[in-house]
Amino acid sequence: MSWHVLSPTSAESVQAEFALEVLTGLSERPKRLNSRWFYDDEGSRLFQRIMALDEYYPTDLERGIFEARGDELAERFAGRTLDVVDLGAGDGTKTFLLLDALRRAGAEVRYVPIDISEGAMASCHAACQEALPGHPFQGVVGDYVSGLRWLAQQDDRERLVLFLGSNIGNFDKPRARAFLRRIWSGLSKGDHLLVGFDLKKDIEVLLNAYNDSAGVTSAFNLNLLTRINRELGGTFELDRWRHYGTYNVFTGAMESYLVSLDAQEVHIEALRTTFHFEPWEPIHTEYSYKYLERDIESLAEVCGFDIEARYRDDRGWFCDALWKVR
Repeated sequence: MSWHVLSPTSAESVQAEFALEVLTGLSERPKRLNSRWFYDDEGSRLFQRIMALDEYYPTDLERGIFEARGDELAERFAGRTLDVVDLGAGDGTKTFLLLDALRRAGAEVRYVPIDISEGAMASCHAACQEALPGHPFQGVVGDYVSGLRWLAQQDDRERLVLFLGSNIGNFDKPRARAFLRRIWSGLSKGDHLLVGFDLKKDIEVLLNAYNDSAGVTSAFNLNLLTRINRELGGTFELDRWRHYGTYNVFTGAMESYLVSLDAQEVHIEALRTTFHFEPWEPIHTEYSYKYLERDIESLAEVCGFDIEARYRDDRGWFCDALWKVR
């Protein structure tokens, strides 16, 4: 098998964790649901559709950066032996562009995706072998930090860690710092981290990206209620809810909500609990923080990294920042 499983997770334990987080989140004021639970099979399919939308610019912009400047980035690692460690690979298409550029630069590269889901790892392996037949592949099934620490115990190879697609924006600023410090703790001096940042821009562009005209983002958010109905015995009626995405000018974050359209009671059998919702009461589902250049510089500094390079698209909407462990 082309991947190592650090800690097998049973379906029962995942279900129990899901139930606990739903109970906790819907018992809070204001109510919330953790965005990590968006990604069941249907949610993952819908997110692939979101990434293909004209309004949703980050995927195309980051792919364009790798197409235009991937060789420039790869030259920094020319002739070296390294692991490219991918945190949250998705369909891997952007990463495969970078792997190919590194190959052309003469680097000896092993691809090491890390994902908590063994099913996602199998899909990633199949996609990699289709895009880059025979490319060295060593997946790790586990959480990101445990995966990095396990890798460090195996050998002393240099590492280029990828955290792409503006995923860092799903953390608020304190949690982003804590997460990146934990990543730092799993690396060695001289290792690199490439982080994708969605930059602050025209608010209308942001609003359109998270409220697409085809309604795919709405379906993506509402699917979370469908998942609760299916897996936990919930009674959410989807036509009594709407997706709402807005931009908070004070925090610099796009915020996503599911809003109750009327007064209603929702019973969740697995929790043996009924939740009351007032008309227009929201459930918070996701943050997506946007960055200024000075925010990126400050984040690198406090987390133990030096900035080696920044790669932006022509419009200055997206930035991939290459950091080196100090």
